[in-house]
Amino acid sequence: MSTQKTQVLENPLKMRLQSGGLGLALMIRHARTVDIGLAARACGFDAIYFDMQHSPLPENDVSQMCVTALGAGVTPIVRVPDRDYGLALRMLDGGALGIVMPDCASAADARAAVDVCKYAPLGRRSSTATLPHFGYQPIPAAEARKALNDNTMLIIMIESLAALEQVDEIAAVRGVDVLHIGSSDLSSDLGVPGEQTHPKVKAAFERIVAACHKHGKIPGIGGLAGSDTSNYDYAIKLGARFMSAGNEWALMMAAGRERVKAIRALTPSGSRRDG
Repeated sequence: MSTQKTQVLENPLKMRLQSGGLGLALMIRHARTVDIGLAARACGFDAIYFDMQHSPLPENDVSQMCVTALGAGVTPIVRVPDRDYGLALRMLDGGALGIVMPDCASAADARAAVDVCKYAPLGRRSSTATLPHFGYQPIPAAEARKALNDNTMLIIMIESLAALEQVDEIAAVRGVDVLHIGSSDLSSDLGVPGEQTHPKVKAAFERIVAACHKHGKIPGIGGLAGSDTSNYDYAIKLGARFMSAGNEWALMMAAGRERVKAIRALTPSGSRRDG
């Protein structure tokens, strides 16, 4: 009689980053069905990023989509509202392999996030059994905790002047994997809302990336405006390695406009009907 092999836990996003590559995430704000993970993988995304801070996404739906993403080979990560540590733990136990923690303004905030998201010796994450990450198989506690610590990513958002002023201390916190620049909120806090190419904002980007390099963290950037890929080019050249590359609505709307434009262009001159 054959024995069932323990499911190997892998984090495709972390593997991509560890190999020196660029990790790309599809942000989800409205999708509710599990097929979105399959679609993200088919498009070539490394991660699917559920934004529960700026959307009404229900916990149960996000958990189901996380579980499907695990099976599809795309990393499920969840952005929780304003340091909601209870939700972060539930999402990790429900299938997520990463937490995006917003509004961290100090090293103490970052350490509190580590405590929730990582098991000892890194943190103090509460333990439960039969997790979806292992196909609900019973795994020895020490083995499961090590695998989850190795594969669960903690992404701290730097999106305020207060965080910028303490970025070196935040980057030094053990257990933090990524410092993710919240471009929109950071530009607002710097007094230049939406101006992501403003010298103040660029100087902030450079300071955050330098802190990441100093302390061995991955620099990330999100919220780059519109479809102008020159912003992404700048971020990559600066050193960003993790990027939220658009949400499902923005990408669908952009593709829809291009399709309509292309079909309208086929209409013979003088006989156009817009219905």
